[in-house]
Amino acid sequence: MTIMSKTDQIITENEPLKALCDALAKESYITVDTEFLRDRTYYPKLCLIQVAAPEGLPMAIDPLVKGLDLSPFYELMRNQNVLKIFHAARQDMEIFFHEMEDLPQPIFDTQVAAMVCGYGEQIGYLNLIHDICGHTIDKGPQFTDWSRRPLSAKQLNYALDDVTYLRDAYLHLEKRLDETGRTAWVKQEMDVLRNTSTYENLPEESWGRIKVRSQKPRVYCVLQAAAAWREREAQRRNAPRNRVIRDEAIADIAIHPPQSKEELKKIRNMPSDLASNQHGEALLKEIQNALQSPKGACPVPDKKEKLPQDLRPVLEMLKMLLRIQASDHEVAVKLIASSDDLEQLAMRDDANIPALKGWRYEIFGQDALDLKQGKIALGLKDGHIIKIKS
Repeated sequence: MTIMSKTDQIITENEPLKALCDALAKESYITVDTEFLRDRTYYPKLCLIQVAAPEGLPMAIDPLVKGLDLSPFYELMRNQNVLKIFHAARQDMEIFFHEMEDLPQPIFDTQVAAMVCGYGEQIGYLNLIHDICGHTIDKGPQFTDWSRRPLSAKQLNYALDDVTYLRDAYLHLEKRLDETGRTAWVKQEMDVLRNTSTYENLPEESWGRIKVRSQKPRVYCVLQAAAAWREREAQRRNAPRNRVIRDEAIADIAIHPPQSKEELKKIRNMPSDLASNQHGEALLKEIQNALQSPKGACPVPDKKEKLPQDLRPVLEMLKMLLRIQASDHEVAVKLIASSDDLEQLAMRDDANIPALKGWRYEIFGQDALDLKQGKIALGLKDGHIIKIKS
């Protein structure tokens, strides 16, 4: 171990790491967090891992140490007998998916649990810990460069606090979930986080994040091809997408497909070196193949169905009902249904939305359908909107 603070809580050698993971494998749950950088890379750069058992001192693992074998830790992450507690787990899960080509199982996300328990929408870790533990965490080191070594004592203490107080937050939320019978709700929400497709960036699907205004199928064929080429190149270089080619350039390529290197150079925001080298040739080849594709093979952008004017009052009633139900059940509004969900529900009773499935259906979806069918009404009592059964 390398001593970086008085508590000597950072692991830089294989033997102590294996001993730690062997000990943690005997626990019913552990808390986990990571520190990473992503501003200069496509994939997040893992800079520090923090873990804590239910009792005792938390520990940090330095993944940047040359020769440190993280396989015992990844084996721990796969251990089905140990529950892994995260806060806002999605980014941590993405990191582990890339690093270990698998996902930690099983998991519990305290941010999701907090939303189910009435702590508002996507509550941050610092606010949650302050609300539950009464402790204020110094957020000063939050945006420091975690790849620089040595880490300061202030950085390390901040990082270890993340898993230390997470234990108390988990126990508090677990108790509330048990008392309210909502443990199954959180388990349903974990299904998305446990699905590997959540973290797969498929090049052929990357065109959907780039906005172009056109009705021509060929435009979307070229858009898909150019965006997929950029995604693969960004992955190969481990560089941010816009450092390969900016979105605006991809959109211009789709609207005005270049036929030569000279035309490629004229594309707005096109890097001149890329247009002149073998990468530019590869991109031009992808564009030509797309132009020769049959129209039926071109992707079709999703078109949001416009809510008819006569359904606006229905939408407003659904919004009021949602606020009532969210307040009565102490659940964050956006966790139950989004604005788009409500519009779809206003237009059709069989909308394929989360609000008509699982626990959301129980606390909102069924009442929403009853409201549309006139089985319940909304009224005022003592200055509050209430449901009235017809």
